[in-house]
Amino acid sequence: MTAPARWPGSPADVTGVTSKQAPLDDETVRRRLDVAVDAVDAPDVVFALSRHGRRTVRTGGTAPPPPVARERLRYEMGSASKTFTGLLLAQLTQTGLLSAGEPAATLLDPARRPGEDPVTLAHLITHTAGLPALPADFFVRALPAWRTNPYARYPAERVVDAFLRHRRRHRPGTRWHYSNFGVAVLGHALTAATATPWDELLTGQVLGPLGLSEATLVPGGPDTDATGHRKDGTTPVPPLIVGGFQAAGAVRATPHDLLTFLEAHLDPAGRPLADALCAVQRPVLRRGLGHRHVHTVAWFQHPTECGPMYFHGGATLGQQAFLGFRPDIGTALAAVCTRRFRAGDAFVPTAYTLLAEM
Repeated sequence: MTAPARWPGSPADVTGVTSKQAPLDDETVRRRLDVAVDAVDAPDVVFALSRHGRRTVRTGGTAPPPPVARERLRYEMGSASKTFTGLLLAQLTQTGLLSAGEPAATLLDPARRPGEDPVTLAHLITHTAGLPALPADFFVRALPAWRTNPYARYPAERVVDAFLRHRRRHRPGTRWHYSNFGVAVLGHALTAATATPWDELLTGQVLGPLGLSEATLVPGGPDTDATGHRKDGTTPVPPLIVGGFQAAGAVRATPHDLLTFLEAHLDPAGRPLADALCAVQRPVLRRGLGHRHVHTVAWFQHPTECGPMYFHGGATLGQQAFLGFRPDIGTALAAVCTRRFRAGDAFVPTAYTLLAEM
């Protein structure tokens, strides 16, 4: 991210590409992945592709290979974590544990009356709650740790308090504004509604059932986690601590676990969370005249000549991630790198174009 105000990955970060091509042979796929890896200037780069369950993983980077193979390390997802949060919300609503139309403030403070036009769980996940990207006092608190771990200085209770005190300018559901703040609030509302801590809730409802055995919400060590780097591509940065923003950016996962996650979306039938996996692919919001972006409760959706393409990007102070899948051709892509996002960065456009042109 260029500043803690946002993790890149919104549609504004990519240029739409559509293509219709004949199926590719394995050698062509490997060659295309290698070209993508070489196009990304970062210490560690992994592009992992699944086609109808057949996986191809290619790695590289400007740094010497780490002691643990790059594809075996866990990478920080940043805002791509929101796809897991969206799936969790869909699962909880599909199973009847709660409704996406429930007022978030009432879940967080049962004594509070919902009032007129309350912010609902659906508003929070679709970035239509009328909330800013971050709470108004975030930058003041984060400034002493701006280059290390600014989110760590803003704990869960402050996120909730900032939401309950927020004076909205627009009626919820009327405007779209990408908000880490909103999705963080959603996470706290879900933990309150289920009386379950966030790590237990996401693990028990999503990570565990889908078999993502290596995914986690907390940093590990150099034997398990990739090391991020500043914009210079050489200076290491500490692991991300997200404070009260877990639902917006805490997931860490290996490329193979990410492919497992995406493959479940490609073929939900007979899998755990099947109904929720289908639900998160249904369009729920179009941004309006002049925008081609369609949103689901977990993904951005763009058209291709063959069918819809779903994607989400994310970044932290030292890493970037891109997740995407195309049900029409049974293809999913998980891409990661260990260099902080900077102006003109090739990572997201390269990953987006690779998936769009498959």
